Amino acid sequence: MDGNRRWADVRHIPRLLGHREGVQSLKRLVKHVAKRKLGYMTVYAFSSENWQRSEEEVEYLMDLFGRVLTDELHELAEAGVRLRFIGDLPGMPEQLQAKLHTAMTNTKDNEGLNLQVALNYGSRVELTGALKNIAQAVLDGKLTIDEITPEVISANLYTRDLPDPDLIIRTGGEMRLSNYLLWQAAYTELYVTNVLWPEFDESEFERAMSEFSKRQRRYGG
Repeated sequence: MDGNRRWADVRHIPRLLGHREGVQSLKRLVKHVAKRKLGYMTVYAFSSENWQRSEEEVEYLMDLFGRVLTDELHELAEAGVRLRFIGDLPGMPEQLQAKLHTAMTNTKDNEGLNLQVALNYGSRVELTGALKNIAQAVLDGKLTIDEITPEVISANLYTRDLPDPDLIIRTGGEMRLSNYLLWQAAYTELYVTNVLWPEFDESEFERAMSEFSKRQRRYGG
């Protein structure tokens, strides 16, 4: 969800307000995707590299995440959304961690849209953790070298019980994955738009879906 800060810069308003507007865009899109009866949607909200931003911005984002959970959880639950968070959650502020776990617990039995929010997420950190887990299993005699397969690696990722994405939409025009779902995106279709995230609405999503429907999927061929 890229472009919140640039959206604010263009309007000569504080960048923090761009993040607030980005939340509104996410709310609209979640409702639209849920009505469309799609099974899974994963959004990249805060990367493991984002801690390098200013202390003011990081504190604002942590507070924003917490307020959104408090204000929107009931509506998400009523809509049947199952909410999950992927990433290094123990690295988040303790008070926010509690809200994240409450949100996951309260929506775990919902059967509508599976909404994953990547927080403190970095694909290289994810892969490193998976490899450490596998190496420990080998040392403990629970796994042999020959038993290490792509499926075993996938089973040790944050997304272990999720399907690989069919489509990744990148807003803001940047032509890179930015350390996002690198393993999972091996055969994923990519769609890049110059539209900044706060302006990415239902019609823009449908443009992405229309383009995706024209793609011929290839899996290494």
